[in-house]
Amino acid sequence: MNVLSLFDGISCGHVALNRAGIHVDRYFASEVDKNCIAITQWHYPETVQVGDVSNLAPGKLPKIDILMGGSPCQGFSMAGKRLNLADERSALFFEFVRLLRALKPKYFLLENVKMKQQWQDIISEHLGVYPIRINSSRVSAAKRDRLYWTNIPDVMQPHDSGKTFDDINDYSQDWMAVKRVEMIRAWKAQQKPLKNATVIGAGSKLPCLTARGYNQYHSGMILITDELTYRYLSNLEAERAQTLPPGYTEGVSDRERSRMIGNGWTVDVIAHIFKQLRGVCV
Repeated sequence: MNVLSLFDGISCGHVALNRAGIHVDRYFASEVDKNCIAITQWHYPETVQVGDVSNLAPGKLPKIDILMGGSPCQGFSMAGKRLNLADERSALFFEFVRLLRALKPKYFLLENVKMKQQWQDIISEHLGVYPIRINSSRVSAAKRDRLYWTNIPDVMQPHDSGKTFDDINDYSQDWMAVKRVEMIRAWKAQQKPLKNATVIGAGSKLPCLTARGYNQYHSGMILITDELTYRYLSNLEAERAQTLPPGYTEGVSDRERSRMIGNGWTVDVIAHIFKQLRGVCV
């Protein structure tokens, strides 16, 4: 089976296909971030990197059986300016449409954030299917409410595993200094990281990881607490939250790891979708 992954990132889709038991003959990845490419090639050196999606000529590719991608969400995200398809990043969705129409793969999968019905309907019209809404919290210790447009048949909600932060805790003792905690406590921002911290041993779910960096000093950080002191979410815990193999993103800086993990897919959700292809694959 030949696979083309657009906006490939760190090849979470390849991990998911393997986990679903779907054989991959050739995996073509469209990605421009050098650190993401380095992670992909370390784990999957046979991956064929095809460069910027905007310059990708379908005539240079063999028959593609699965086309997948998570087009940039910044235009749709509640956390952004919500320019929708007027945002040049989210407009890259039309590159997915272009290649879908040109390559005519047997199966396709597009992922994006929850958005206004108006924009959801536009995407559905172009793809010819309605999305399936799945929250990653059903399969992982983190919330991640996403829409999945696919023509893969019979995709249902995954079984609720009941996983919480307690299941992925790496027991880091890298606690913050009191001075840093007090600085965060004094923030006037609407989001209160201390108030929303994940409590160890309380059966808590993590909030959605994002590309902003969950372990950086800003209002979107994710803090873990024993109710006495606080620490950042570790990259190992983040990998587990995204159901990536532990240590998958090692080899780049902590900042880059957090960005790539937060920008990626929850592997077990994608694997759940691809499992529907077993027995009906090309």
